Amino acid sequence: MSTISSDYITADPKGLYVYSRDLHYNLKIKIGTLDGSLPTPSIDEILEKPLRRFSETDGNMLLEIFISCQLFSGGKPISMEARTRYKAFHQRFSWNEWLYLSMHISDLPRDTLLVCTLYSVNGPYDLLPLGGTSISVFGNNGKMRCGPHDLYVWPMVRGDGVVPSATPGKVVDDNFQMNRLAKLVKRHRSGRIRSVDWLDRLTFREVEMINEREKREMSAMFLMVDFPPISVDDREVTVVFYEDEADKRVECVVAPSIVKVLDGELDKPNVVERKHHILTRNVRSGAADRELKPNSNARNQLNAILAYPPDQTLTSEEQDLLWRYRFHLSQDKHALTKFITCVNWGIPTEKQQAEKLVLQWQPIDPGAALELLTSRFTNPFIRQYAVDRLATTTDDELLLYLLQLIQALRYEDATEIRAALIRVSNAPSSHARKESVSRSSLSEKVSDLVQPTSVTTKRDLATFLIERSCQNPKLANYFYWFLKAECEKNKQTAENNKLAQDGLPMDTFLIVMKRFSNALSQGDDLHKSTRMMLSRQLVFVDRIMKLLKEIARESGTRKRKIERLQGLLGNPDSELAKCFSYADPLPHPLDADVRIVGLRADNAWLFKSAQMPAKLTFVREDGTDYVTIFKLGDDLRQDQLVLQIISLMDKLLRQENLDLKLTPYRVIATGTDNGFVQFIDSTPLAEILATEGTIQNFFRKVAPSKTGANGIAGEVMENYVKSCAGYCVVTYLLGVGDRHLENLLLTKQGYLFHIDFGYILGRDPKPMPPAMKLNKEMVEAMGEDNFRIFCVQCYSAFLSLRRSANLILNLFSLMVDSSIADIALEPDKTVKKIQDKFRLDLNDEEAVLYLQNLIDVSLTAIMPAVVDTFRKFVQWVRP
Repeated sequence: MSTISSDYITADPKGLYVYSRDLHYNLKIKIGTLDGSLPTPSIDEILEKPLRRFSETDGNMLLEIFISCQLFSGGKPISMEARTRYKAFHQRFSWNEWLYLSMHISDLPRDTLLVCTLYSVNGPYDLLPLGGTSISVFGNNGKMRCGPHDLYVWPMVRGDGVVPSATPGKVVDDNFQMNRLAKLVKRHRSGRIRSVDWLDRLTFREVEMINEREKREMSAMFLMVDFPPISVDDREVTVVFYEDEADKRVECVVAPSIVKVLDGELDKPNVVERKHHILTRNVRSGAADRELKPNSNARNQLNAILAYPPDQTLTSEEQDLLWRYRFHLSQDKHALTKFITCVNWGIPTEKQQAEKLVLQWQPIDPGAALELLTSRFTNPFIRQYAVDRLATTTDDELLLYLLQLIQALRYEDATEIRAALIRVSNAPSSHARKESVSRSSLSEKVSDLVQPTSVTTKRDLATFLIERSCQNPKLANYFYWFLKAECEKNKQTAENNKLAQDGLPMDTFLIVMKRFSNALSQGDDLHKSTRMMLSRQLVFVDRIMKLLKEIARESGTRKRKIERLQGLLGNPDSELAKCFSYADPLPHPLDADVRIVGLRADNAWLFKSAQMPAKLTFVREDGTDYVTIFKLGDDLRQDQLVLQIISLMDKLLRQENLDLKLTPYRVIATGTDNGFVQFIDSTPLAEILATEGTIQNFFRKVAPSKTGANGIAGEVMENYVKSCAGYCVVTYLLGVGDRHLENLLLTKQGYLFHIDFGYILGRDPKPMPPAMKLNKEMVEAMGEDNFRIFCVQCYSAFLSLRRSANLILNLFSLMVDSSIADIALEPDKTVKKIQDKFRLDLNDEEAVLYLQNLIDVSLTAIMPAVVDTFRKFVQWVRP
């Protein structure tokens, strides 16, 4: 029991209380016992980890468990993690241990959550979460909790610190007496129920028996957590949360100057506006509107409307203006998406007019059609039109949008996709078809497999993607792995939330995956070979994962693990070495154009990192090396998205004859916690500055030239200046954070590029980050003349990408409902964050001045230099 000074005590008719602001010591809690039955591992888990079968209680020996506790507020941790000691349990799980949390009670926010997670120790570096629970430190009435609490433990998940929590410790169920009895015990503790000694002993014994019986009936785990009481002069007091100026008096205006009167017709439709809408969009007005031309004032208004960002809502007046001049605008392909937003698709006559006009409109670009596949457009006709426009793209162009198109499947009609799966499953097998079908009928054959049997040629987005992927093995490669990652993530989400997947939108990806598999299995030889390729790739990735998991369990230093890895791969008699030797070349999942036949065991390497990514060198058909990095334990989907956008930006810049020497290396997420990364032979800037002193010294060493300026080959310096400019603009637009000299890499050819995109959209773990990563060492390497060229290249790239801003915004609009980390934090603000970076409210001249100011501010920023110096010191003292 904690004691404080009586000076802070306040009397109240209901008892004594103290403000939380006056308690300047750490919060402590007592971890008591764990009751109930532990979750039993499934057959699949035992097969994957045989040691799990010893994790259950066996005789007098219990599982090795410890409990981790941490405070959360606003979904983020606010204290360090506190853990119980390791103990050997024999009869029951009982800790009876006080944990001190690294936060004063006076500093706790109102929404503070205590989050507890139970971990099972299965071996070195192998912790399995057995369950999690959470409870608010302050109750609904602002009082800090006191006394013991039985918290329901959600099995096989970590405690969740988000409000509302997915792992609440209080089970709200009127069928159990535990909740009712807990409230009565709380009333007795507070003195609202009179205490009778002999009767209390009998009652509490019966309460314990009822609680034990109901815990057994629930077949669940309950963790006893005790909050210590606060006392003054041997009198227990209540701790009440206190906010600054909470007791400030608010003057009440007795005679307000404005009187609010309820308008009963406020929520009813305006009959005048509805009548106006019907008259202006009447079918009879079409003949008059057909020859209508806008005057100078209307033309300016229309140009301003067409320049709006994709997600800006149009007013009723702007919608009427677009409708009035719809025939004039039909010659402008950029105006179609704005026109579609002003149509009321619920009115049959207006819908009929709009559909007829859309087919007569100047066809829009496939990139602009992506906007019509977002969640804002649900009309089947419009989504069908968007798919038809995407059908005009080449496979290489479609590959640039494939990641977002798979996300757009969320907004398709799940019922129709599910029904199509049933029709595909009942379709006749290709074995019954004639073998003499020509290659020209390939598209028709695939359409028969993936489309419903109908006389119409309509196809939804899922059908289109399956059809194109079946025709191109390279496209099928990326379509499969993108889709697999989404299926895996949705499965994990369903398991964590204890939701049945049947009937939920998350089933869409799994249905499309099954339709894709059926289409390949029922197709011709090309389709079956593609299906076989994907099956081989799946086995290939699975073997690498099992290999690295085995290496991770290996005890010893990193050097010993590397030797073990090379030994397993280099033993010609081992089955593992034979698994990575292919008589039939295998297209690599990272790049389907690369066909590998083997793996160089001597070149296998483990990086110095917590997850120890593996550097694997594969052998191509022609005998050359293809070096990749396989990461296990990291979600690469965010890096995959960023590199895809950088690849698209590089293509957009090249289309305007602006080659900024970007290096969009390849990344493929083969799951939610594993994937491949292309290895680029390069050196971090931190290492270059530490060993060579300056970047110019590095260039003079790797690319000397007697005729070049400063003794450096001119081509190398040109590559450096352009790549610096390109990545400064690209990382600024994407809001890439956590930039330091260790994730800026430089090749011997002068190409500078960024890696590690764990923070995007403005997030940054460092204080006061600059808009661009540009320090004096990077600028000094350019020289004065090249720095001016650098600035001009930055301005040109910024203006060029601003002209394609709608395409980039459309791509991010399709990603808002994905589970990518930095997007999922604030999905409703994702597009707005990117849009603000483009500064579409400025003209070109103002945009150049704005970017020039950003370069100046970033170059003179002090905090990045301090952070880089601190990181250098940490690396120096690290053993």
